[in-house]
Amino acid sequence: MSLFCRSAVLQLEKAPGLFVNAVFPLTYQPVRHVTYDEMLHPKPRPHTPGSVPINPWRQVFFPEKYTVAPIPYKRMGGRDVVTGRKIVEGIGGGYKYKYLWIDWLRDGPESGPPKVEKVIQIIFDGNRSARVALVAHDDFMHYYLATEHMAPGQLITTSREIPKNPVQPVEGNAHPLGALPEGTLVNNIERTPKTGSRYIQAGGSSAKIIRQLADSTVLKMPSKHEFTFDKHCLAVVGRMSNPDHSKQKYAGIYEWREDGHRPRSGLYQKKDGRFGRKIKSPLQIVIKDFEPPKKQYNLNLRGWPNPSNDRYYDL
Repeated sequence: MSLFCRSAVLQLEKAPGLFVNAVFPLTYQPVRHVTYDEMLHPKPRPHTPGSVPINPWRQVFFPEKYTVAPIPYKRMGGRDVVTGRKIVEGIGGGYKYKYLWIDWLRDGPESGPPKVEKVIQIIFDGNRSARVALVAHDDFMHYYLATEHMAPGQLITTSREIPKNPVQPVEGNAHPLGALPEGTLVNNIERTPKTGSRYIQAGGSSAKIIRQLADSTVLKMPSKHEFTFDKHCLAVVGRMSNPDHSKQKYAGIYEWREDGHRPRSGLYQKKDGRFGRKIKSPLQIVIKDFEPPKKQYNLNLRGWPNPSNDRYYDL
């Protein structure tokens, strides 16, 4: 049984009247019994471009209900969450910060007075480049990504109403893109209405409203590309917090390691001669005076003029 394909043998058992000429051997290793669960859920391969993105930094264990308490997580160190194989180099170590669950879906009424919330605290989060704002509404608290000038005690509003005239943009407030005037800086933009923030979440980033169309809004992204969004997509007015994130430099290799990056000095680097060639001592030259020995060559003279005439000559 171990020399043949088990699936082929099972087919033969199910159809005994089937005539088969031969069964070809596939492997000489013992057959591993595959469970029914493994057949239904095969083990996935490592992450490849174009597939579902996998976070190589951490695996977060989210509870069933939203909470503002720190969430436990496991650092992956550049490995696949499912297979455990290395998919990204240069990740590992560093400080382990508390993970805060960000509430990406910021929702409000479609008509009437807006939803009012109060900023309780601005928190530093080592797992992301922007700052985090602890916001309270009635008896419920959650985390938002803070804008540049957001401060504790500030009241922020959220509304999904699109009035006839553009609203006055105030930093920290959330409105549909169709309700804001041209030239407004926005962040935390939804991809489709009521699906949660998807774009412009990095520290110091923002998009600009270029023009308003009939049913859509054109935005200029940080990459200078222009994209069209549904005018009902919600966005937060202002620029993301920590605007100097792109200008920060590491004071030393220790800060690079504290951020979770592994040293790369062991990677192969082509020697391009930038720092000069490697100086090596020349080989020692040895001069010897000797007379090379004479070589003897066997000249076969069979057939000329006598077939048995074989002689040796010194050259």
